[in-house]
Amino acid sequence: MTEVTKEIQDSQYADAVCVITGGTGSVGLELASALLRQKPREVRLFSNDENGLFEAMSLFSGRPEVTYKLGDVRDTRTVESVIKGSDVVFHAAALKHVDFCETNPYEAITTNIVGTQNVIDQAIKCSLRRFVFISTDKAVNPAGTMGATKLLGEKLVVSASTVTNRPIFSVVRFGNVLGSRGSVVLIFERQVRSGRDITVTDPGMTRFIMLPADSARLVLDAGRFPESGRLLIMKMKAARIIDLADACREFFARMYGRDAATIKITQINAGPGEKIHEELMTEEEALTATETPEFFIIKPDTARIASSLRESAGRPKPYSSDSVELMAKEEITRLLSELYR
Repeated sequence: MTEVTKEIQDSQYADAVCVITGGTGSVGLELASALLRQKPREVRLFSNDENGLFEAMSLFSGRPEVTYKLGDVRDTRTVESVIKGSDVVFHAAALKHVDFCETNPYEAITTNIVGTQNVIDQAIKCSLRRFVFISTDKAVNPAGTMGATKLLGEKLVVSASTVTNRPIFSVVRFGNVLGSRGSVVLIFERQVRSGRDITVTDPGMTRFIMLPADSARLVLDAGRFPESGRLLIMKMKAARIIDLADACREFFARMYGRDAATIKITQINAGPGEKIHEELMTEEEALTATETPEFFIIKPDTARIASSLRESAGRPKPYSSDSVELMAKEEITRLLSELYR
């Protein structure tokens, strides 16, 4: 990388107007905090969560460059008004709870697919510089509605990159963010705080996990990527759910003054669309993937499998939460300490 290119990348967000859809979610708020360190002209938090926006105003009190936009990505007029005059959009708005998406598929479709297309259309119309779509490991070989809609969202973004040179489109795919809304860590915390047993669906289940600050930093890195239409898969560590539950039992028992020995870990039935192991990259994607220290990079033409099969030596292998080195309980505890410091 030349010094000129590095300077351009490092200044990508300086004096820029940045929109974060789903801006009051855990990733959205962490991303806003990370962006503010880049000295943008404005950070627009766009959300349909009125109370979330109110709380964000307290969080970012004294930061006049943060503005608050109430609305829904399913409403084209609202999306147009929010996107107009901006430079970069981070599209994090989505319905993410597996159970709710499974029982309300129409809502998942209109938010995660139609809403994504609405934001894409306005980003193209307003000729933005950058568009970053935040996806999930559940989009890989999806087992339920939530994953299927996020996969189609990825396809819409990659497809848009083939019809326009501006904005530069990127998709970033990662796993579970510890402490985010709906995170199993918050469920475990509530269970320990109230003295109830911790519940897990399968002791052998594994999940990719990372801290919110790491997710925000890597999303910003994805927004600096120079080529359009790339799917960037974050390299993540993984843990067994039973180890995460055990670490949370001890950690939160100390926090709330409870006896960890009296709190059991019990097994319950898995929910609809819930996998034993999560994947971040399929076998087909691995055939054409390139690799950096922090990402696997998938080009839009991953369908060219035949030629790739002949050149697959040295390529990355499919990337799932049971194929990487799993965290020990002590390492999970260190992450919890950092999250709750």
